[in-house]
Amino acid sequence: MPYWYYDKKDLQNTPSFRDGISTETENRYRKEGARFIIDTGSKMDLGYNTVATGVVYFHRFYMFHSFKTFPRYITACCCLFLAGKVEETPKKCKDIIKVAKPLISEQKFSTFGDDPKEEVMTLERILLQTIKFDLQVEHPYGYLLKYAKCLKGDKSKLQKMVQMAWTFVNDSLCTTLCLQWEPEVIAVALMFLAGKLSKFEIVDWNGRTPKHNAWWDMFVEDITMDLLEDICHQVLDLYSPQTQQSGGDSPTENTTKQTKNEKKPPSITPPASASPVAPVVSKPVTTPLKNGGESKPEPPKMEPLRFSYPSYPGIPFAPPVYSAPPPGAMHPVPAHVPPHSVPPHSLPPTHPVPPPHPVPPSHPPPPHTVPPPHTVPPLSYREPPPSHPRFGTPVSVPPPNYFPPMPTRGPLHRPLLPGPPPRPYYPPP
Repeated sequence: MPYWYYDKKDLQNTPSFRDGISTETENRYRKEGARFIIDTGSKMDLGYNTVATGVVYFHRFYMFHSFKTFPRYITACCCLFLAGKVEETPKKCKDIIKVAKPLISEQKFSTFGDDPKEEVMTLERILLQTIKFDLQVEHPYGYLLKYAKCLKGDKSKLQKMVQMAWTFVNDSLCTTLCLQWEPEVIAVALMFLAGKLSKFEIVDWNGRTPKHNAWWDMFVEDITMDLLEDICHQVLDLYSPQTQQSGGDSPTENTTKQTKNEKKPPSITPPASASPVAPVVSKPVTTPLKNGGESKPEPPKMEPLRFSYPSYPGIPFAPPVYSAPPPGAMHPVPAHVPPHSVPPHSLPPTHPVPPPHPVPPSHPPPPHTVPPPHTVPPLSYREPPPSHPRFGTPVSVPPPNYFPPMPTRGPLHRPLLPGPPPRPYYPPP
């Protein structure tokens, strides 16, 4: 199976970066595509596993393709369409497009082409080949609930911490954490972050042993504080004011003004998602240095690109050529004529007789030249001719399935009856 986890240097050398898109712009495109999948799945009442699977497909797809080649919104619809079938919550392609259309502007929806359904269905084959048909994806949600059941403490505080950690897992889909770490590590790090922000300190847990320094040592080994803090900072950067500024549009779009359809739709995160935001903004957070600043060069504007496939040339029309004789050309032997009363020279020929007035092959015959259908008398079959005199009398050969009678094997067995008489055999002439 393919290995879907990359180093940070690999995440900064993606096909989009080599295609002229900066790392900061690519991260914004990933965030917008992931949020688009979450909002579309929320309006279609899809489960969190289906939405998360679609977002993971989205991130993996752009590790092999550029945002300039494949627009992010049509790719997002394709990922959600495939994730619905994988997670056994399928939705029709036309329904996904119908729900997704009001979430973006008309200019952005123009990247779907003249036939959006055909574009999504075509891109699905490219998506399957890109992710190498590795369809099963694990998410941190299951590990989050598993780890929470082993913790001890105040039930209300524990429930609040789990709810906050669940919100962080939802928001982490807008980052590339699913391309860096396993879901177990992400679940531990976000529970650690939720415990710090909710001021819930975990001091005891089920199955604790003296060798466990922290509660996560029982589930995942060799997790350092530096690793946990790095994952927490990547999630907290989503709430930073610097990352919430909207930049330019995709290289495949030329829109410059914002319409009412571009307003940010409501998030599917639980109501507790607002709780970690307030303390995070008020506290100074040390975040990794971002590429570029206010004077960063914007990528060059390009004309809208849309992938398409050449169509097969049409088959030229050729007029039909009629070469068979009309239905009345053949004269079968009537049923009332004896078998041997028709001389050989009076029998109809075996080859087809051409029509009396042949029609040029370049034009089909007019409709009035076809004779009306008539009743064909039944055909009669002649008996095989007698054997040639040179073969003499018929040879007596038993039939293929004939076996001679078996002798009796004891007093209890009665003698078998003789078999059927042999049939006359005529050697071939």
